Amino acid sequence: TKPTQHSVKELRSVGVQPDFIVCRSDHEISSSVRDKIALFCDVDPGNVLACIDAPSIYSVPLALHDQHFDEKVLAKLGLPVEDVDLTPLRKFLSAQADCEGEVNIAIVGKYVKLPDAYLSIMEALHHSGVANGVNVNLNLIDAEKVDDETAEELLGTMDGILVPGGFGQRAFEGKIAAARYARTHNVPYFGICLGLQAAVCEFARDVVGLSGATSSEFDENAEYQVISIMPDQKDIDEKGGTMRLGAYPCKLEKGTKAFDIYGEEVIYERHRHRYEVNNEYRGKLQEAGMVISGVSPDGRLTEMIELPNHPWFVASQAHPEFKSRPTKPHPLFNGFVAAALKHRDEE
Repeated sequence: TKPTQHSVKELRSVGVQPDFIVCRSDHEISSSVRDKIALFCDVDPGNVLACIDAPSIYSVPLALHDQHFDEKVLAKLGLPVEDVDLTPLRKFLSAQADCEGEVNIAIVGKYVKLPDAYLSIMEALHHSGVANGVNVNLNLIDAEKVDDETAEELLGTMDGILVPGGFGQRAFEGKIAAARYARTHNVPYFGICLGLQAAVCEFARDVVGLSGATSSEFDENAEYQVISIMPDQKDIDEKGGTMRLGAYPCKLEKGTKAFDIYGEEVIYERHRHRYEVNNEYRGKLQEAGMVISGVSPDGRLTEMIELPNHPWFVASQAHPEFKSRPTKPHPLFNGFVAAALKHRDEE
């Protein structure tokens, strides 16, 4: 109870008196312990709730619901208590427990020492794993260690390769090498934001023949700047809130994987970037076989790309991971995990 008392004293020091105490624990909390916590923290014993270690974070809402936490909070706020249907969440947990086997997915990034940087992506992959009835074994691979010589060792056992977003030049060449390995070895590839740009640079170099193709973000003097800053960003020095942020529409090309995955012509995804595929090279990329499967409604911005002669090579300039939910996995992640599962079974 001492940490709890200390926390409550801190709250009281700024004029806050808690109405509920939620206790994290690795074991059941007895009635006597609840009563003691209630006494020392000056709350109703019925408002001391247990939050015991669970096999899945998605089990926690059910545990709190079983203690009527939601009803008690609503009553305290003077709000009406309505029935809540937790059947979808219970079905998800049941399906999660029934998953069999695993697929190995590589996340090739530069923030792997801080895995929470990719938490949304990791959870989105797990959501889709459950939807496909398979456990997703995540492998965080430092992009700085990936090149054409190490790619086989680091990526050879992977069923799918995902290159996430990021900023700065560090490790960008490793992301390009990961995209190259996925393309040439027919391993399902999913590029997100900078992962799309890495795939475009690799394709421009190795297929189109634009040696050294890169982004103007990293080399303003490069001969082939296949990724360049958006026109309306050129005179902006400050970053952050000035970026292309929030949800934007994307028009999908019929007959593409992207269209088949989403099942609709116009979709909305969240963005966070300042650089885009350079339209000066769009024609060359398409002539060489790359499909621009998604564009802004005015056709000016490339939003999604894919390779038609590849089992599953899709990239998005947006961040679809932010829209994935355990009971509603994002279709791009769902398609990627399904492709990884197929790749595993065909090996």
